[in-house]
Amino acid sequence: MRGADTKQGEMFTVLSPEKRVPKDHPLRPLKAMCDEALRRMSPLFDTMYSATGRPSIPPERLLKSTLLMALYTVRSERLFCEQLDYNILFRWFLDMSLDEGSFDHSSFTRNRDRLLMADIAKEFFRTVVEQARAAGLLSDEHFSVDGTLIEAWASLKSFRKKGEKPEDREPPDDPKNPTVNFHGEKRSNATHASTTDSEAKLARKSNAAAAKLSYSQHALIENRNGLLVEIRVAEANGKAECAMALEMLGDAVPGTRRITVAGDKGFDTKAFVAECRMRNVTPHVAQNITKQRGSAVDERTTRHAGYSISQRFRKRIEEVWGWTKTVANFRKTRFKGLLRTEMASYFVGAAYNLLRMSRLLTA
Repeated sequence: MRGADTKQGEMFTVLSPEKRVPKDHPLRPLKAMCDEALRRMSPLFDTMYSATGRPSIPPERLLKSTLLMALYTVRSERLFCEQLDYNILFRWFLDMSLDEGSFDHSSFTRNRDRLLMADIAKEFFRTVVEQARAAGLLSDEHFSVDGTLIEAWASLKSFRKKGEKPEDREPPDDPKNPTVNFHGEKRSNATHASTTDSEAKLARKSNAAAAKLSYSQHALIENRNGLLVEIRVAEANGKAECAMALEMLGDAVPGTRRITVAGDKGFDTKAFVAECRMRNVTPHVAQNITKQRGSAVDERTTRHAGYSISQRFRKRIEEVWGWTKTVANFRKTRFKGLLRTEMASYFVGAAYNLLRMSRLLTA
């Protein structure tokens, strides 16, 4: 029998978000791990806020909202707050009742500096890494490193000569989207800078790619399950990849026991290989043999079976870049400045680890 299209709703209803989310929903184990990490950080949150005054939005709710934006490819905080009004799953994840009002998108902006000053993003990421280590998901011997470029929130039209004053420029033909002709003009980071984001640098990943205003993002993963151990954002230049890899190895890998680190051909330099060996690190980097020079990695390393295994497992780091740039929408940063971009990078890295850990522990 055909059902009637009833327009009148019920006058009273009792509905709990907990009952609407399936018991086997993949967010359930992720939410449990996230709540545990935030519970450990509660003393740090207490030091950030005054004991008097009007209560603010809980920092735990803001952090979990940032995770949801990465997990569900929400492009902006304004759009997330709009979806929070009608998305029961989001309200369940944030422990909000259905009749509770959504918060304003400006809450993220007002609290971002407070979170940035207290290094909350970095501490949250490291708490998640410690959870993975306690669960036995991390390798403490074999690692991989790599770097990529993140587009800056700045247009190439803002890349102007240093010291140039706005009144010295010709009047734009279109104030909102002026026509700019750069043909025949030599532009470099030494002579030019972005007027929108002065910390962004003009860079490109290869000779076949177009140069864009960018930041460099660097990651260190362990080779057992491909989980992130450390993630950093630095200035986009030709020397950042090797320098940040050594810095991450020194900060994120405890102890003095011998470990291995895999990498692509970009890490096959005499300085990087020599520094690794001084630190009791075996460099399992891909050989970059050209007519001009030979590889810095010789048969002392390549003859072992472990070298081939590291070369196969190091490709897992590309899965991290693939997820963060597509699902997490971090191909281009939404923030200006190095520190804010790095803070967003830590949240995206924590979201990736939590998603990967929930699947590993469930399996």
